[in-house]
Amino acid sequence: LDGKQATRRRLAMACGFPLEPDWPIVGIVSRLVEQKGFDLIEQAERELCDLHARFVVLGVGQPRYQELFRRLAFERPWQWHFATAHDEALAHRIEAGSDLFLMPSRYEPCGLNQLYSLRYGTVPVVRSTGGLADTVREFDPITREGNGFVFAPFESEDMVMALRRALAVHAEPQLWEALQKNGMSQDFSWRASTDGYDRLYEEALERIAHGRVPTLETVRDSF
Repeated sequence: LDGKQATRRRLAMACGFPLEPDWPIVGIVSRLVEQKGFDLIEQAERELCDLHARFVVLGVGQPRYQELFRRLAFERPWQWHFATAHDEALAHRIEAGSDLFLMPSRYEPCGLNQLYSLRYGTVPVVRSTGGLADTVREFDPITREGNGFVFAPFESEDMVMALRRALAVHAEPQLWEALQKNGMSQDFSWRASTDGYDRLYEEALERIAHGRVPTLETVRDSF
């Protein structure tokens, strides 16, 4: 976490955000389409603007959502920043410099941005669907287990409540650091995946060796 604050300051400066108040930064890097849940953000515009948080959005997609974020950035430049481009450098800066990363997807077969965020110590706030449900677990302030914040119903109110839970934990530095470290310690590499396959094959071979599962030979012998 040593470089987190410096990266965060650079992101805030690039977005033109004032130094005070030093609200948490919520990052979004996505295609701006309905699948990604941007209708929830559209519905919750007023509630999001009432949060003590800033939002940085990078994406290209449906004109409806581009116009939404363009308007918010124009009307509330101290709170919203929008860039519409394919900009890999800015995408990494948002992932690394944000405090939170919002993914309210309607559906998400895998999802990569939540994995990038976890590695960067940026806490994901996601809807519980597909790969997001597989990789992000609700943080429990009592046990200090979990790596993010999750909402299940595809409703704007539930998304806003998840963000409020995240902001409440952010206000507790010791809890927040524990949460960041939980995410950074996760291993979603191919090494972990292949180890899992190795264990699966070893277990299958052991079952066959001990006759606990039928094989072609044992089925033939039964006739």
